Formats: sequence, C-alpha cells, structure tokens
Amino acid sequence: MTLADPRAAINVGPLRTVPNYITALRTVAAVTVGVVALVAGSVALLAVAYGIYWLGDMLDGWAARRLGQETRAGAVLDIVSDRACTAVLCVGLVSLVPDVAVVALVFLLSFLVLDTMLSLAFLCWPVLSPNYFHLVDRRVWALNWSPLAKAANTAGVIGAVAFGQYQLALGVAVAVVAVKLWSAAAVARLLNRDGRA
Repeated sequence: MTLADPRAAINVGPLRTVPNYITALRTVAAVTVGVVALVAGSVALLAVAYGIYWLGDMLDGWAARRLGQETRAGAVLDIVSDRACTAVLCVGLVSLVPDVAVVALVFLLSFLVLDTMLSLAFLCWPVLSPNYFHLVDRRVWALNWSPLAKAANTAGVIGAVAFGQYQLALGVAVAVVAVKLWSAAAVARLLNRDGRA
C-alpha cells in the first residue's frame, strides 16, 4: 500500500469492532485494578494492572490485524486509552514508590504530550494508524512505532524502575524525550513540505 493508494485510509470506522471492545475492556479493567491497588497500597496489584494494560494493548492490536478490523477510529481510541491507563497507573506508581517521581514526571510529560501529538499525526496522511507511518517516513516510524521502538520506549523505563535502577530509568526517559523531540521536528518538516501546516 502506498500513499497514492486510495485504500490506505478507507477504514475510518466502524467503532463497534472486536478490537475496540477489547480496548474498552482492558482500559476499564486496568484503570479499575490500578485504583484498587492505590487504595490498597499494593505494588503487586499495580503490577497486575500494568499487565492487564500491556496484554490488552497487544491483544487489541493483534485482533484488529487478524480480523481485518483496523480503523482510524480504533487507532485513535487505542491512543486515548493508552494515555488513560498510563496516567492512572503512573500516578499509582508514584504514590506507592515515591522515589520514581522524577522519572515518572519526565516519562509522563513525554508520553502525554510529545508522544500523543506524534501518535495522532498519522491523521494528517492517508494511513490507518501510526503502525503504517513508515509509508510517510520510515525513520520516524522506526523510532516510534516499529515493534522494537514500542517495546524499548516504555519497557526500558519500566524495566529499569522494576529493578530499582531509577537513575538508569531517568536516563532512558530523557533519551526517549530526545527521540520524541527529534521525531516531532521531523513530522513538522513533513507537514510544512506537504503543505499541511
């Protein structure tokens, strides 16, 4: 599929699809368990909430591809749901493990602002989701939405935190911010070049 291919962006909806139901379910479940973990003061329950979020996020993407139900509306729902889960769970983590506050602040600002704008930038081109941004710019896609980038950007920070390596986690979070800033500048250049800004 190329950008000139009219099929690239035909699936705006529907919203009622199996992957979108999975997205809604995993968001409600992860946020609920996260709030319960916060009230109970349980790091173990918070880990379960993160597990629900991550497994659900992988499952909804897999279901969308497997069932041929990828839509732009579903991509936006997924992006918004990821931010809801991350915000609640990160606040819970800071409440339960105050030593991660600086790491969480850097990570949240990057994820909730820079990454949100980058993730929604796909809407400016005829592609289904950020997963297809390689049709617009391969470097930006490789750094942000390739399978390796998706795993490294979040797992690097969370993995370091899980092992109590807060300085390493902060270093990874700052590196992610640098990647997001470079990517945002690259997307801005693309928008200016294509006359979309």
